[in-house]
Amino acid sequence: MKLYEGGVYLVNGTDIVPEAAASLPVTREEAEKGTIAYGILEAHNTSGNMKKLQIKFDKLTSHDITFVGIIQTARASGLEKFPIPYVLTNCHNSLCAVGGTINEDDHMFGLTCAKKYGGVYVPPHQAVIHQFAREMLAGGGKMILGSDSHTRYGALGTMAIGEGGGELVKQLLCQTYDINKPGVVAIYLSGEPRPGVGPQDVALAIIGKVFGNGYVKNKVMEFVGPGVEKLSADYRIGIDVMTTEPTCLSSIWQTDAKIEEFYAIHGRVDEYKELKPGAVAYYDGCVEIDLSEIKPMIAMPFHPSNTYTIDEVKENLYDVLADVEKRAQVSLDGKVPYSLKEKVVDGKLYVEQGIIAGCAGGGFENICAAADILRGASIGADAFTLSVYPASTPIYMELAKNGVLADLLATGAVVKTAFCGPCFGAGDTPANNAFSIRHTTRNFPNREGSKVQNGQISSVALMDARSIAATAANKGFLTSAEEYTGGYTNQKYYFDKTIYENRIFDSKGVADPSVEIQFGPNIKDWPKMSELAENLVLKVVSEIHDPVTTTDELIPSGETSSYRSNPLGLAEFTLSRKDPAYVGRAKEVQVAQKAIEAGTCPIEAYPELEPVMKTIKGVYPEVGKGNLGVGSTIFAVKPGDGSAREQAASCQKVLGGWANVANEYATKRYRSNLINWGMLPFLIKEGELPFANGDYLFFPEIRKAVAEKVDVIKGYVVKNEGLKEFEVTLGELTDDEREIILKGCLINYNRMK
Repeated sequence: MKLYEGGVYLVNGTDIVPEAAASLPVTREEAEKGTIAYGILEAHNTSGNMKKLQIKFDKLTSHDITFVGIIQTARASGLEKFPIPYVLTNCHNSLCAVGGTINEDDHMFGLTCAKKYGGVYVPPHQAVIHQFAREMLAGGGKMILGSDSHTRYGALGTMAIGEGGGELVKQLLCQTYDINKPGVVAIYLSGEPRPGVGPQDVALAIIGKVFGNGYVKNKVMEFVGPGVEKLSADYRIGIDVMTTEPTCLSSIWQTDAKIEEFYAIHGRVDEYKELKPGAVAYYDGCVEIDLSEIKPMIAMPFHPSNTYTIDEVKENLYDVLADVEKRAQVSLDGKVPYSLKEKVVDGKLYVEQGIIAGCAGGGFENICAAADILRGASIGADAFTLSVYPASTPIYMELAKNGVLADLLATGAVVKTAFCGPCFGAGDTPANNAFSIRHTTRNFPNREGSKVQNGQISSVALMDARSIAATAANKGFLTSAEEYTGGYTNQKYYFDKTIYENRIFDSKGVADPSVEIQFGPNIKDWPKMSELAENLVLKVVSEIHDPVTTTDELIPSGETSSYRSNPLGLAEFTLSRKDPAYVGRAKEVQVAQKAIEAGTCPIEAYPELEPVMKTIKGVYPEVGKGNLGVGSTIFAVKPGDGSAREQAASCQKVLGGWANVANEYATKRYRSNLINWGMLPFLIKEGELPFANGDYLFFPEIRKAVAEKVDVIKGYVVKNEGLKEFEVTLGELTDDEREIILKGCLINYNRMK
C-alpha cells in the first residue's frame, strides 16, 4: 500500500500521475471538477460557490437512539412536516431490555411522528439502519444525511454523511449543511483479493495506514481503479462502511454493471447511475492498493487502527500482546488489571467469542462465506460462542431458503435478528476478561458493554467474517481464513421485499397533522438554554490527556441508550466511564448559572465563586450582574472520535457546559455537535496548557469576540494572586454557526429566527 505525498492526477481512470511530474492540457482547477465527488457536491450545492458549500440532501435516516431528540429539537423549532424523505429505523434499542417501557415508547413516538410528519418507520428487528438504506434508499448521484457515523453508501454511488442530530434538524427546517469544499483522496485499487480475504481485511489495512497520520481526515475517499470491477457489490459495501473509521467526511465509488445488478436485484434499477472520474481528475492525495497483497487482518484492542495481519499476531504473539497491554493502560487509565497473555494456550491465542453482525458483518456474502468455512464443523462445547446477526430480514429470509441458516445452526452458532447491539454494547457483552473477535465496526474500550467503573473489562478485536469462521471451526483458537482450503459456494442473492411491504409504514411523503404523537414518561423536552453572556466564567471540571477521546468515553453507549430521549436523565452518564466525578463537579458549578437565570445572586448559590469574582473584579470591575455567565468546560487533547451521537455534546450542555478546550477535534461532526448546542469549540496550541482540572477560566467580552470574528481570544486563569493570560482560537465558523453560539443553541437560533 502506497500513500502519495501531495496531489495526483488520474488520467483515463487508470494512470496515476503525481502532481509534481504532471504535464497535462488541463489546469488543476479544471481537473478538480473531474472527480466523482465534485459532480455530486455541485449538484447538491445551493450557494453558487463551490468553495463554500451549502448542501441540501435528498434523504435523511436516523435510528432509535437519535430520532427522538432530533424530532423534539425540530418540533421546538417549528417543524410542520418532513420536507424530504426521512426514515426512522429501530435497530439500536430493539431489545427493550432496560428501563421498563421506555425503549418501546421511543418506537411508538417514531411511528406516530412518521404518520404526523410524513416519514417512513421501520419496526425493530427488520433491518439495521444502513442495510435498509442500501436496499431501499440509495441512488446513483444522490446524497443522504444520517444521524449515525457509519452512514456510508458510496459503493452504490450515493455520497452519504453521518452527522449529529443538529445537522438533520437543519435539513428538516429546510436549512443547509454548510462546509468548505472538502479535499478528495483517490483510493486506487488494482489486483484482486486472494481467497479467504474479505472486505473487513481490506478496510482494516486501509485504516491502519491512514488513521494515525490523518491522511483522509474530513476528506472524501473516492474509490477508483481497475481493481474495483473485481469486487462484488457486497464486498465493496463491506469496505465502504468502514471508511468512517479513518475520520473521512464521506466516500464515493466508481460504479459499473455489478452495482447496476445490485439495484436490479432490489427492484430499483432506475436508481442506478454510472459514475466514473473524468478523463483527467485531480485528487488531493492517493492511496494505492494492490488487493492481491492484502492478507487476513486483525485490529487488536482498543482501536480499528491498531492493525496487524493475523499471521503477524500468531508469529509474534507475546510481543503483540505486550504492546496491546501497554496501549490499554492509556485508554483504561490503569483503573483495572488488564492482561491478554493468559489467553495463550499451548502457544496459541484462545478467543471466547465470535460475532458477525450489523452494517459491516451482517451482509449476505459475508455470512454465506462464513457458513462455507464452518459447514460440517462444530464450534465446540467450551467457552467459545458464535453469534450471527443478518443485517436485514430479507437477508435472513434468503439464508433460510438457501440452507445457510441450517448450516450455521448445526455448528452451534446462534443466528439472531437484525440488531446493532453488539456494535455499541447492548448485546452479547462478553464475560469479564474475555476476548471477542467481531466483524463489526468498532472496538473502543467498553464499547462491547463492560464497565471499567465497576471493575469490568473485556476486549474486542475486529476481523473479517471469514477468519472469524475459521477461528470458530478451530474451536476458538485464532485462525486465518487462508488456512481454510475448501471452496466457496458463492450463493446467489434473491431479494424479497414482501416483509417490508407487510411491516414498514411508509407515508409516501404525505403528512397527517391530525395524528397525536405518542409520548412516554421518559421522553422529555430539552431544558431552557441561555444565550451566550457578554463575559464568561468557566470551571474546568475534567482534564483528559489521552491521545484521542472517543464519543463513547464522552457519553457511554450500551445500556445508556435507553435514556437518550431524556436529556437530563442521559446526562447523568456523561464521562461516567472516563471521569466519574465529572457530573457532580459540573452540577456544582451549574447552580451559579441557574441563580443568574432566576435573577438571584450566583455567589449566594455557589459560595466558591466569591474569591473568583473578587479577583476578576479587581481588573474588570464592570463584570457582574446582567453581563455574566457561569458554567463548566473540559479539556481533551483530541475529543470526538467515533460516533456521530450529538449527546456527547448536548449532555455537557444540559449540565451547564459552555465550551470544550482541545488541541484539535477528532472529527468535523463532533465539533459541529458542540456548535449546534451553543458550545464554544476552543482550540489551544499543543503543549500550551496553562490550567488544570479545578481551575477557573475567565473570558471577558466573549460574546463580542464571537460576534466580531476575533481570530485570537484572550482568556485568563483565575489565581489567588491574579489573572494569568492565555490564548485560544475558535477555528473557522460560518455566520450561522456564530449566531447559533450567540443564541445559546440551535433551538434558540431557530425560535428567534
